[in-house]
Amino acid sequence: MKLLLDTCTFLWLVGSPELVSGRALALYRAADNDVFLSAASAWEIGVKHASRKLMLRDRPDRFVPEQRKAHGISPLPIDEASALNGARLPHLHRDPFDRLLVGQSIMHGMTILTPDPLIAQYPAPVIW
Repeated sequence: MKLLLDTCTFLWLVGSPELVSGRALALYRAADNDVFLSAASAWEIGVKHASRKLMLRDRPDRFVPEQRKAHGISPLPIDEASALNGARLPHLHRDPFDRLLVGQSIMHGMTILTPDPLIAQYPAPVIW
């Protein structure tokens, strides 16, 4: 299974894994699953850190790739088809980062690991 981490899920996995549901944690740890972090989440982390809404141990440009690699998470670039798909989604969720994650999930056949009930309203598989 291809798994796409929501931004909060990534942050919890690398800093407070006890906040992640048992089901999501088991899927993340399963050797036969491929786990990805979107460039949109890296961007969101950078934006929130710059606005002082998110504190990190290090600068985002160091923290995100170091933690991603240390936890066996692959990067997922933002591609044009996913961006355009995310823009076409109904406005159930106003967060542009999350809408892009949904677009990527749909275009790449991925399941999103997220506790966000608004993301679960979209036609993308969600597990928590």
